[in-house]
Amino acid sequence: MYSHYYGGHADALQETSRTEKFSEKLDELEHCDDDGQKQKIEEINEMIFEMTKEEFKSVFTEELFDKMLKMIEEKKLSMENAMLLLKHIGYCKKMKSIQIWSFNHSQLSKRIMKIIIEEEKKKEEEKEEKLLVDLCECYISLYYLLSSEMISICVPCLLKVALKKEENDEAQKEVEMALLALSCIDLHNKLDKELYLKETTKIIEYHRRHRNLTRLGYLCIWEFLIKRMHFDTSLEEVFVDEFHFARDARRELEELTRCVDSKREKKEEMSKEEAKEKLILFRLLQILDFYFGKCQLWHEEFTGLLSCIVKLVGAVKDDYRDIGNECIHLLIKAVENRTFKVDDLLKCKAIDLVLEEIQKPTLDDGRAGISLRFFDALSLRMNNKKKYELEEPKRKWLKRRMIEKLEEVKREELKRRIFEKMEEEGFEDIVTSFHKTLEFFQSHYDSLLPLNVADYFVNERMGHFSFFDKKI
Repeated sequence: MYSHYYGGHADALQETSRTEKFSEKLDELEHCDDDGQKQKIEEINEMIFEMTKEEFKSVFTEELFDKMLKMIEEKKLSMENAMLLLKHIGYCKKMKSIQIWSFNHSQLSKRIMKIIIEEEKKKEEEKEEKLLVDLCECYISLYYLLSSEMISICVPCLLKVALKKEENDEAQKEVEMALLALSCIDLHNKLDKELYLKETTKIIEYHRRHRNLTRLGYLCIWEFLIKRMHFDTSLEEVFVDEFHFARDARRELEELTRCVDSKREKKEEMSKEEAKEKLILFRLLQILDFYFGKCQLWHEEFTGLLSCIVKLVGAVKDDYRDIGNECIHLLIKAVENRTFKVDDLLKCKAIDLVLEEIQKPTLDDGRAGISLRFFDALSLRMNNKKKYELEEPKRKWLKRRMIEKLEEVKREELKRRIFEKMEEEGFEDIVTSFHKTLEFFQSHYDSLLPLNVADYFVNERMGHFSFFDKKI
């Protein structure tokens, strides 16, 4: 029932019916009073949440947003009610990881930007704070790549909301939406630390003491901060040494894993709230994906986080293959990032996991492809020797040679352990079958795989093949 939340294709007739119903309900807003509009918008929002990615993109076009603007101008839709609808569109766009650029080109986006700037210029006592917040949330969650002017207005406005300390449901939802909007700010938008770091630190520290944020709100503030690492690498130290992000991410991952595993074992159909939890889990994995790609500082907490990712694949089994694939993709990122130690991958049984996956009778092309990439990345990692700068002073030459020798000994020992693991677990035939597959994969498709790639995993003997560059 909820597979379409992750891009699965619903029945074509159902999709057509839903898009038509959406258009009909939007037209019905013109004939309702304010309370009637609010009720209709709740129904429309439910419909938006159930849309597939394809439906979402086909519905929310530049024409649709301009139609909403016309309704506002003709007093057929109040600005307040329009904000309720737009904020939910932004929420679903974010939760389902859908990229749309139609809002950027719409006249509605220009009108909202104009109102935000005008509202900001008013004297403090004249400002309509709630309107400004709602407009900022709509604009940030739907607009791609913000101007510096809009950043300077919207970020402080939403951080002020996010600093609320009340623990009632209404306040938590307001804070959650403000943080979700902030998390939509693209990594290519450069923000000065003075604009956000003090406030976000307060939010994180207060939540750790009082647990006042929703799970989604907490993940969103992490995502907002991690994206800032794209331009500011000094944030890595804050994440590793002060925020202990890996520890918190592990705890959140463990809790979400227990929830998903419990529902899978009971074979119960997911409720709407449980479907949202699955979306939140997927968001956390995507946040970790970016973090693994950026962080260059190792911490012992990473080992526990990797173990948790491995356990998640076992928990979801074949029921949620998209989550399993995302987990293996994270392990690839860990292999490629030299911050993570290969020894950690052995300890957390990441290698065992992928070897088991390629033996399963349910292996499909998607899982086969991502498994190949894991071993390809591992092979490259083990075959790369550490490079040293030629300009290094001669007086350090002896020390450098000693380090190189120690590194080579460690590398060979790791290769031996991995190779023995493959042999003792009985995966030798499958490992040798990688040889021809990887050749074809690298020479013809680079990062793409042939549609029948799963057919290569048939335990055929292709002659002895050592997975690494040197025979061990």
